[in-house]
Amino acid sequence: MLAVTLPLVDSLEQPEQPTSTPSPSPPPRQLFSRAAVAASCVGFVLIGALQALYGPSIPALRDTYGLSPSAAGVGLSAHFIGAVAGVLVFDRLFGRVGNRRLLGWSYLLMAGGAAGFALAPSWSLALGLAFLAGLGFGGIDYGLNQLFAVGFGHRSAAMLNILNAHFGIGAVLGPALIGLVGAAHYPAVFLGFAALTLPLLLCLAGVRDEAPPRGGDTGADGDTDAGAGARRRVRSRSLATVLGAFVVLYVLHVAIESGVGGWEPTHLETIGYGATAAASATSAFWLMMTVGRFLVAPLALRWSAQAIIAVSCAGMTGCLLLAAIPAAAPYAYAGAGLFIAPIFPTGLPWLLRAAPSAHRAGALVMAASMVGGVAAPPALGKAIELAGVRAVPLILCAISAVCLITTGWLIRAASPSVLPTSLPTSPTRPTSPSSVPPASPGRPAPPSSDKPAADEPAPAAERTS
Repeated sequence: MLAVTLPLVDSLEQPEQPTSTPSPSPPPRQLFSRAAVAASCVGFVLIGALQALYGPSIPALRDTYGLSPSAAGVGLSAHFIGAVAGVLVFDRLFGRVGNRRLLGWSYLLMAGGAAGFALAPSWSLALGLAFLAGLGFGGIDYGLNQLFAVGFGHRSAAMLNILNAHFGIGAVLGPALIGLVGAAHYPAVFLGFAALTLPLLLCLAGVRDEAPPRGGDTGADGDTDAGAGARRRVRSRSLATVLGAFVVLYVLHVAIESGVGGWEPTHLETIGYGATAAASATSAFWLMMTVGRFLVAPLALRWSAQAIIAVSCAGMTGCLLLAAIPAAAPYAYAGAGLFIAPIFPTGLPWLLRAAPSAHRAGALVMAASMVGGVAAPPALGKAIELAGVRAVPLILCAISAVCLITTGWLIRAASPSVLPTSLPTSPTRPTSPSSVPPASPGRPAPPSSDKPAADEPAPAAERTS
């Protein structure tokens, strides 16, 4: 796995830079050594696997603790509640405690919680330990996403896609391993993943303890003071609305992700596919999500986050509409997985640029998406109960259309390319000959001619957004 990942990371290290405008972005891997990047990817494999282990373990959990199906499912809920708490705690401590210590605590909490869950003598204690594992999970998930979003300059979107692709690898490997060894051996699997977490602590030395300001540079080229001031004034007036739109986008796209993953097998069986074919098609959906993030990583160096997410939402909407046709449904669901893949990782750098003064924007959006992942399945279940299983793709298509509309609004409201500072100001400059050449010795330059950068950063901002 790392034999594929590290060469891909290296290929992103020296992207083509424009020669006309110098970039003040931080140097590549300012926050991470090469070993720390690899360890972070392994960490995301482990958190993806851990989240996916609870479901396949339910039959054995019921036998071990004498639980009903709904009671056994509470284990995953406890994990998610802990994950939301982990995001909020990490965000509260971010900047006050060193990055290495925060990540180290998160790894230890996840490893200890997972090991304790495997060995817990009672279900109530197991739930408490699942919460503890989720607390570490949330710290790792938010912490690495946040540091990758601010630590790689204009390559942040590409690196975030690579990082989150490894989460998908773990989500595929975890259930496969439970299927291989049998659900009755789930304690050994949980213990194994806990043990694999501990060596990652040795790689934290490659993580810089101090991060750049999270509301500051995330890859966009610098603005002039006047441009930045106008930009802040525009954004401050609509900050709450912009953050609300990002929350809507993240919650709804997570709802679609969990909706397809949970209801695709039932829908395919209802329209005539066998159980094996339906399960294979659902696996293909998750696999395409992982592949899509690897594929988008190099594209993120040339395409803006806005363009990638707009194309993703449009493609996702079209694929879900196509899934209403029985003959095309399995392939359409796989296509939906391909298009949904870049939304989560690509949106984080865009969010940090669109709301630079909202220091907790990333935590708010990630916590909301986790809550949405828990709340969405029951809500979707109620809608499907009213409309019928055959309406699954149409319901999900309607939700996807809302994502597309929200993205279009965000492009207009939060994109640097449409803010007033990106409009050329040259028509208002004096055109007299005295304003064209450099100022003569002893005479100060005219006020309008000592600000040539006012309209120069705009193309760079559009390039790196």
